[in-house]
Amino acid sequence: MFSDEFLGDFNNLMFVVLPYLSFVVFLLMTIQRYRTQTFTYSSLSSQFLENKHHFWGMVPFHYGVLAIIVGHVVGFLIPGSVIAWNSQPLRLYILEISALVCGILTVVGFVNVIVRRFRSKKIMTVTTTADWILYAILLLQFLSGVYIAVFERWGSSWYASNAAPYLWSLLKLSPDTSFIVALPAMVKLHMVSAFALIALFPFTRLVHILVIPNPYFWRRTQVVRWVGPRRKRIGH
Repeated sequence: MFSDEFLGDFNNLMFVVLPYLSFVVFLLMTIQRYRTQTFTYSSLSSQFLENKHHFWGMVPFHYGVLAIIVGHVVGFLIPGSVIAWNSQPLRLYILEISALVCGILTVVGFVNVIVRRFRSKKIMTVTTTADWILYAILLLQFLSGVYIAVFERWGSSWYASNAAPYLWSLLKLSPDTSFIVALPAMVKLHMVSAFALIALFPFTRLVHILVIPNPYFWRRTQVVRWVGPRRKRIGH
């Protein structure tokens, strides 16, 4: 359907140019935002506006996504150990099923977060366009991850044997796409959406990840005045 030349250029654009561009944007804009808009380094939580659905969305979401992130980091740092662990079928099944459960937990929690915003007029008022773009990319990331876990079996093994060496090649400034060109399209989409999230990171509420732990637990209460497009609100 597509020529080899076109596919080669596309792979270079998505898996060589985009990763480096994303990291440059992430680095420069994160520093710039911290210098010029320090107070915005926050999750801009709407918990004080509505807490019941917030709890059932954010708790499963955070537990699920943190477990998945830890798994990805481990597979990146010690891929050989992951492959050795997976050499026994029972341990492979345990790892794969655990990852799938965490993925489903993440999706369920995140969908609840989105539904909560649609159902609450107060929360819709403080939801920005950047939030919706972020939610769309995150949802794509999570759904594609669950799809991969279900239909592209043994992801922990090929992540360690293919994706990890590719990521290390980026880190060494010697990108080698040969590790990933043969991977399924959904896997590539999952990776591209991850790079898009990295580029979008400095422009969204995700920046609060960089200030944890933080002094919120012991600092004095401060009054925050938020000026929205419709009306003013004062909160603590």
